[in-house]
Amino acid sequence: MEAHWEESGSPHEKALRINLDARWYGTFAEIGAGQEVARWFFRVGGASGTVAKTISAYDMAVSDALYGPAERYVSRQRLQAMLNYEFDLVVQRLDPIRGADRNFFAFADTVATRSYSRPEDGHGWMGIRFQHAPRQPPSDLLIHVRLLDKEPVRQQEALGILGVNLLYGAFYLREQPDRLIHSLLDHLTWERIEVDLIHFSGPAFRHVDNRLMALQLVEQDLTEAAMFTAAGEPVQWAEVLYKRPVLVQRGSFRPYTNAALDVLERAYDQFVREPELAGQTPVVLLEMTLRHLTTGDAVDHRDFLQRAEMLRALGKPVLISNFRRFHRLAWYLSRYTNRPIGLALGASKLFEIFDESFYNNAEGGLLGGLGQLFKNPGRLYVYPSLDARLGRVVRVEDFPVPPRLRLLYAFLCENRYLVGLTPTDEAFVSIRRAEILAKIQRGDPDWEAYVPPPVAAVIKRDRLFGYRPPVTESEGATEPERRVSP
Repeated sequence: MEAHWEESGSPHEKALRINLDARWYGTFAEIGAGQEVARWFFRVGGASGTVAKTISAYDMAVSDALYGPAERYVSRQRLQAMLNYEFDLVVQRLDPIRGADRNFFAFADTVATRSYSRPEDGHGWMGIRFQHAPRQPPSDLLIHVRLLDKEPVRQQEALGILGVNLLYGAFYLREQPDRLIHSLLDHLTWERIEVDLIHFSGPAFRHVDNRLMALQLVEQDLTEAAMFTAAGEPVQWAEVLYKRPVLVQRGSFRPYTNAALDVLERAYDQFVREPELAGQTPVVLLEMTLRHLTTGDAVDHRDFLQRAEMLRALGKPVLISNFRRFHRLAWYLSRYTNRPIGLALGASKLFEIFDESFYNNAEGGLLGGLGQLFKNPGRLYVYPSLDARLGRVVRVEDFPVPPRLRLLYAFLCENRYLVGLTPTDEAFVSIRRAEILAKIQRGDPDWEAYVPPPVAAVIKRDRLFGYRPPVTESEGATEPERRVSP
């Protein structure tokens, strides 16, 4: 019978398969957009084999009485409270009579859709807690979704389909999390939904690395950017950035060098002194784009995990994005914070920023792009770069801007949209990642002088980037590389 069911089937087919599978039995709790997920299971027939209860606690007092008070009703905390309560309740009531041959689950979502009083895009949290086998400890699968349709009824429809896809994926695709993620868009498109967080936990997902799942969301076009903490836990943008200033450093970080650290630290020193921050501590993000992670035509997942493991030593959240242009990054950040945004970069990146061919005419060309880049306000903290094309060090004050843009460039400098940085050590400007990487791979111990000590310790401990111990380290030269598994 298994061969008759396709992972890309319609919501009707998926819901019917779940209803006809006697293993699954549980509760649906939905707040904010109708009972759009549960509706599918009643519509297709056979719901009595799957649905123990449905509930929609719309009234805040009723919701608080069931799940406890919450500062925000559309939040991860509310979703987890719903899952905790409903799963414990279904097990408590039904385990004595059905627990021997049923996998109990609780599905929940808490959503704010577009309405007359709320014209902005809808968004919400959705998740499932389930037993992968009878009377086994539960596992969780959580997502955050943005609903992009303009009509509320279309947002509700998309939410219902997404919920069916999520349940189906948890039940039947949990051993292949990359396919599970891909299946979330079945009978949907990226123009209708954006999934910018997914979190796997529990015994059913013990093989899953959530950092790689964040990368998968971007790689499979479910979102343009996803974030995880230094500890590897996925976080949603608003959880980290809401009403906070933010400083971002973009790079390939293979490896993270003393020069890269100096760029970030000098930029941070300038950023925190900006009067608009009013003493508020900024969030610092390290950003890698798909372009930085692509080898040939594919993303090297093992290499990505090695970089993520190295960056853990710096204790900063990591952002994975598909933003080629800096102004797209700034625009995305400004959706989640109205506080200042700073970007730390080398002067060589100014060639991209002031290249008029780099901008879309539909967005207003160069001026439209710069408007997005500097709106919050945004600032570029520019570190000197040794430019091979020019054969000299380029700084913000002597950057060779095209003649027709000189007045614009002068305006940006005079008003501190472009801020030059002074290196702690001028020797940092000549550091080249490729040369350091080559030293790491051939066992030249000199490389350690060019990277921060915590980073060097991780590279040596985990044998990252093809690390080869120096010959002087006795038999260590023949030790195999420690794997960071995808």
